[in-house]
Amino acid sequence: MVSEFIIAGFPGLQDRESKAILFAVFLTVYLLILLGNLLLICILAADTSLHTPMYLTICSLSIIDITICTSLVPTMLSVFSSTTYTVSFSACFTQTYFFMALPSIESFILLLMAYDRYVAICHPLHYPARMTVRFTLQLIVVCWLGGFLCPVLVFSLAFTKRFCGPNRVLQCFCDYSGVLRLACGDVLSISYVSLFSVLSILLIPLFFIVLSYVKILLSVLRISSSAGTAKAVSTCSSHLLVLSVFYFTSAGVYISYRIPGTSVDMRIMGSVIMIVFPALMNPIIYCLRTKEIRDSLVKNLKNSKIFPSTK
Repeated sequence: MVSEFIIAGFPGLQDRESKAILFAVFLTVYLLILLGNLLLICILAADTSLHTPMYLTICSLSIIDITICTSLVPTMLSVFSSTTYTVSFSACFTQTYFFMALPSIESFILLLMAYDRYVAICHPLHYPARMTVRFTLQLIVVCWLGGFLCPVLVFSLAFTKRFCGPNRVLQCFCDYSGVLRLACGDVLSISYVSLFSVLSILLIPLFFIVLSYVKILLSVLRISSSAGTAKAVSTCSSHLLVLSVFYFTSAGVYISYRIPGTSVDMRIMGSVIMIVFPALMNPIIYCLRTKEIRDSLVKNLKNSKIFPSTK
């Protein structure tokens, strides 16, 4: 029986120089992710005018981005900095569970953000009563609980399998499909169940997100004033960019696994980009494109005398 797994990293990049470059690149990216998301959380926490439902969901998104990267990137760095990196059976499956649960939470948070914008634009008079801070916090808790519950079935199916053969995971961390391939016996049925689960978690929220934005678009087209239209478009543009980054990177990874001839290194790089790219881009998008966050950042920098006032 297998008691530990070997995390292979990139099979085609096993020389010392390549590993050193990968370590430096992903350490830099990880630090930027932490800096950007912690900065965004601090801005939202410090400015009481931003303690609204929309910014609570943005804050929750930053927390989940930090959590996803912190649960996986340190393992990647350990793989790149060592000749052979091994991880215990229980630790590997724990990481596998988080790898499935945390993106599920992010998908649900993105759905909540779309719902918030739908109510704000399509039912503006009802928005203060329907989307209170307390109700938004309750929905965020539901998103986290739902995300942690969704993978329980497919995780249990893999965890109860026997692992008696090879123990080398072709990935930079313990991902579900990479570990499942090492199980003894037929795993085809489990693979189909896990694929159905992943697609459901991604596509069902996506369906309601698209539906929300279609209704938002129809509502915007009925706004008579150009100022009102511009404000609605500006409010939604950041969310749409974040949605695009998350779903396009996820789709790219799953499509690459279905394209014959795609190298193992390319597939691994795709799954790594799926983890780090949204977490890197989200704070940049919100800080650059959301006026209230941008103004709050400038105000805090001026108050701290890092960015002196021009007066």
